[in-house]
Amino acid sequence: MIILAATPIGNLGDVSRRLVEALTSATVIAAEDTRVTVHLLKALGIENRPRLISLHDHNERGKAAELAELARDTDVLVLSDAGMPTVSDPGFHLVDAAVAAGVVVSALPGPSAVLTALAVSGLPTDRFTFEGFLPRKHGDRVTALREVAAERRTMVFFESPNRLAASLTDLGAVLGADRRVVVCRELTKFYEEVKRGTAAELAEWAAAGVKGEICIVVAGAEARVLDLPTGVAEVLALVAAGARLKEAAADVSAASGLGKRDLYEAALQQKSGGPAPAKPDFSGLPLG
Repeated sequence: MIILAATPIGNLGDVSRRLVEALTSATVIAAEDTRVTVHLLKALGIENRPRLISLHDHNERGKAAELAELARDTDVLVLSDAGMPTVSDPGFHLVDAAVAAGVVVSALPGPSAVLTALAVSGLPTDRFTFEGFLPRKHGDRVTALREVAAERRTMVFFESPNRLAASLTDLGAVLGADRRVVVCRELTKFYEEVKRGTAAELAEWAAAGVKGEICIVVAGAEARVLDLPTGVAEVLALVAAGARLKEAAADVSAASGLGKRDLYEAALQQKSGGPAPAKPDFSGLPLG
């Protein structure tokens, strides 16, 4: 079978007993970085020297089918450098190939930067969404943030320390400077830091430079109570900025609770300068 194994995200003490047993008995390990795996084996005092196969972002598609076939005859332990494989790490294409080939896929659960950051953030945890890494380029990042601007659930992002200040600045510009944000740095490590504040406050803090592995946890958008004319005005403002009318109505509806159809039809009427076409009424006609 394919066995996805979570590895520590920083603190070696978080290694599970099941992972130690799996590493001790493994004959084949597919690793994001084989050097990291060798270091992990040595750090745990494990003398087993399994066959190591490199499985990373650049070769996974080409190796997925081959590894899935190999897993018919022997267990293939899959490791990323930290955390659970497939979660912003290699592994998804291998799992996809294994499922298609009818090969069993299992997992050894363990440390997760996403869940750890969410748990310590102090933001609502009952409903959340993981958005992975924000885009590197400013324009693409702004577009991605606009897509989640009305998201009501808590959001978790990964980010490079080199782009943290720029991303927090863009986040404040798109989602609002007062949006609640938590930056989690070096989770489970000696220099662990959890910084809470508004998007504007944390952008100013990060401008001085930040090091380490970064998770950003962002509060979801608050529900707004709007009357229909105000909602229509917001729809038309989005349309003027380049959004399609249907998409703008959907965005404002999600953020305000106003009906999407009501917003669309009212905005269409105001945009065209006249009443919306009347709907045909067949209620007085005989049936059949």
